[in-house]
Parts: sequence; structure tokens; C-alpha cells
Amino acid sequence: MARKIIYWVSTGLVAASGLRAAFAYLSGSPQAVEGFKLVGYPQQLRILLGIAKPLGAIVLLIPGWPRLKEWAYAGFTFAWISATVAHYLAGQRSETVMPLVLLLLLFVSYVTRPPSRRLRQRSLNPACSTGSVRTLPILNYPRRCTCETAS
Repeated sequence: MARKIIYWVSTGLVAASGLRAAFAYLSGSPQAVEGFKLVGYPQQLRILLGIAKPLGAIVLLIPGWPRLKEWAYAGFTFAWISATVAHYLAGQRSETVMPLVLLLLLFVSYVTRPPSRRLRQRSLNPACSTGSVRTLPILNYPRRCTCETAS
């Protein structure tokens, strides 16, 4: 039960952050416009992220669509790593904290997600009759198929 609560709290915070950022980006908030300008990003990227972030937030919240969830996790990861690097290189050291916190929340969401929200992995071993790969419970790291092969 605690794992489920941790998952939903972290995922909810990630989704809320994505929605809040999208509103700021698409509404042309002076802070967002100036922020993109300071780090040297074009304003078109602000619009693209303003469209992509709420879509990613929705995908993380809705049931099903495990492949899209993987893409959403990847998209948020790339966006927040880029934001961290951009702020750091622009000399805004204090602005690097929030993207790093969001990356941590995203990681917690990713590792605590229930099996129904994970992408099923297939074994490439033709001798494995189940066709599935077992995963380690914490990191979702695939192990080799444990099926016995005929000699």
C-alpha cells in the first residue's frame, strides 16, 4: 500500500509540474519568456514544450498505454536534464535545483509504478515457452529467461 501511495504522490507532483509549466509556456508568461531567453533557447521550444508537457502528464495519469508512458518518462527526463544543464551554463546555479528535484520525483514514480503501468518485455530466446522476461522488483531490470532449454 505504501508503494502505491508513493507512486501516486510522485506521479501527481510530476504531472502537476508539467501542467503548470505548460500553462506558463503557452500563456507567454514573462518569467517563462525571459527564462528561455536567458539560457539561449528559442521561443519556439517554449511552445513545443508547452504542448508536450501536458500530453506527457496526461499519459502518466491515465491507465493503460505503457509504451506511451515510457516515452513520457523519457521526454520529462530529457527536458529536465536539459533545463539543469542550461541553467548551470547560464550561471543560474540556484535554478538547477527544481529540475533535479523533479528528476528525483520522476525516478521515484518510474521505479514504484505498478506492473499494469509497465511495458511488457518479450524474451528473444526462442526456447522460452512463456515468451516473457522476468524483472527485478525494484529497478524493473530484465533478467534472462529462466526456462530450461532442450540439449
